[in-house]
Order: sequence, then C-alpha cells, then structure tokens
Amino acid sequence: MAKSAGIVLVGNEILSGKIHDANAAYLCRELRALGVEVRKISVIPDELESIAEEVAQFSRAYDYVFTSGGVGPTHDDVTIEGVARALGVPVAREPRLVALLEGFYKGNLNAARLKMAEVPDGAALLAADSLIFPAIVIRNVYIFPGVPEIFRQKFDAIKERFREQPYHLRSVFVRIGEGTLADFLNELLKNHPLLLLGSYPEFSNPDYKVKVTLESKDGEYLERALAELVARLPQDAVVRVE
Repeated sequence: MAKSAGIVLVGNEILSGKIHDANAAYLCRELRALGVEVRKISVIPDELESIAEEVAQFSRAYDYVFTSGGVGPTHDDVTIEGVARALGVPVAREPRLVALLEGFYKGNLNAARLKMAEVPDGAALLAADSLIFPAIVIRNVYIFPGVPEIFRQKFDAIKERFREQPYHLRSVFVRIGEGTLADFLNELLKNHPLLLLGSYPEFSNPDYKVKVTLESKDGEYLERALAELVARLPQDAVVRVE
C-alpha cells in the first residue's frame, strides 16, 4: 500500500484570494512521482488553534504531513507554535539556526528575525549541508515556508527520503461522453479493483471527449486493465492511447 500524505496550507492571504497557492499542486505532482499518495489538502487561517487542531488530525491520519506558510518573522507567522502545540511539545530556540541567521543578517539580527530560529522542541534539521536554511521535521510533520521558490528548494533537497515504488500511468482518449463511458469504467473496476481510474471530460477539444487515466504501482496489472478497457470500448471510440 502506498504511503499517504496530507498537506496543510496556512495563510489568510490564500483564503482571501490575495495570492494563488502554487505549493500544493507542485507537491502533489512530486509526491505522486515518488509513489506517495496525497489524501487531503487543507487551507486554514493564520490562527494558532486552527493550525494545532489540523496538524494534530493530519499527523494521526497520514504517514507524512507537509505544512506550507507561517514560518517568517511577523506577527501572523504562528505555524511553528501551532505544530508544537499539535504534537504536545514546547517551542525551543535552535542554536544552529541562530548561527545561520547571524551569518545571513551580518549583525542585523533583531528579535523578529530570531523568531525564525524557533522550532518545535525535538525537531530535526534536514539537508543542512545543501540548503542555506535547513528543512525542519518533527515526527511525521515537515514544516515548509510558503514562498514557492524556497518551498521547492527545500523539498527538492529532501525528496528522496519519500521515494516509494512509483505509479505507472496510461491514458486513453475517447470520443464518447462520460454518460456512455461510465458503464465500461464501472465494469473495469469490478475486474481490477486495485486500479486507480479517472475520467476527465474535454468540452472544447475537437479530437476527443474524455481523457481516461489508469494508474497502478503494478505495471503488469495496469497493462492488463488497459488491454481490457480498449478491447471492450467500441472500435471507433478510441482516439489514442498514451
């Protein structure tokens, strides 16, 4: 069974529509390629209790939890404290982060910036040799900044630790609608219950009406399902298979 993941996006700016989140879509693609299944994405405000409750629930439910946002120096950056509260530990100042901040700000390290040296007590620092500021993890919770460029740098530095057996993907493009297609897909799932099956209608494409995706970690299982689907569909229904 695939390892599971939940993503918690923290930020009033996302809920108000002031910014468009890019981190969740990126992380979903990366984790999928690594063989990890994202089960839930949650967007919550910069509120301590909301963060603590959501992270605690996600930590119990999924193998991995990824948070995005709320780790800067300002008043609304409360993710570190929220994660600490979720896991029942205090917040501690990490000496290695203090040293990194001192070097980065070159004598201009004020109280607000020192806030970025705080971590949930017991947290580990990851990829310290390859990142200016390492990624932070405590138990199964990985704490990331909200800035997409920095988020990606940190995840890229540690992503191999999440690698599982990857998913295999095949796609079938058909010129029949979902109403007609549904019976074929339902029958396919009866015979291949472990298959991950999706159908996505396309209303403006002149070549096909629906893209069907088939996924499995077992390549042979996937190919058998694909062959059965193509054989069952009307001969003129299939535009192409990828």
